[in-house]
Amino acid sequence: MQASVIVFPGANCDRDVQVALRQATGIEPHMVWHRQSHLPKSDLVVVPGGFSYGDYLRCGAMAARSPIMRDVVENAERGVPVLGICNGFQILTEVGLLPGALMTNAGLKFVCRDVCIRVETTDSPFTTGYKAGQMLTIPVAHHDGCYFADDETLDRLDGDGRVAFRYAASTEPGVEPYDDWRRANPNGSARDIAGILSQSRRVLGMMPHPERAADPLLGGRDGSALFAALAGLA
Repeated sequence: MQASVIVFPGANCDRDVQVALRQATGIEPHMVWHRQSHLPKSDLVVVPGGFSYGDYLRCGAMAARSPIMRDVVENAERGVPVLGICNGFQILTEVGLLPGALMTNAGLKFVCRDVCIRVETTDSPFTTGYKAGQMLTIPVAHHDGCYFADDETLDRLDGDGRVAFRYAASTEPGVEPYDDWRRANPNGSARDIAGILSQSRRVLGMMPHPERAADPLLGGRDGSALFAALAGLA
């Protein structure tokens, strides 16, 4: 499986994704500069987290207009899986590959900590390595991660089973359950949504960072199954 990782000025998670993909696939990903107009042949495209263009204007808005994003959209429309993490999720909503928008956190503060998320569906190339209902501990780090969409869109996402992950209180024995939504849902996202799929189920946007939980040296491996599942792509 050959992956491509998009590199934007200001992004800071492209190398983390590069390492996670290399460990999962044994193949070095293409690192594609945002000013390129065409992707190399790819079985997977990752739009990583970070702060593309310093988050100026609106998170992801400037990166969405980078030359390479036209080819990312065309590849997605041809069925190539596309994964957007954190800032990458914001960029994928800006280019229209995913519905809704990411707004400023409800608490108006940058949130950087582990969160618990529940796997809502295994029906996608990204989530086949998990069990439905499985609880994961994955880090978040964002200021604009509050997922918003109108009720009709949210109902459609729920009805189509396109919510991939939701924030949820920990159910581990000995772990105190979070006592309010600010703890379980770190940013006030609508219906506790942490990640959504496109209609084709081949585009995933998620605010938590699986690449930061893909090795025991990072403190956890709950994100590694996502990359292992992607490694099986032809």
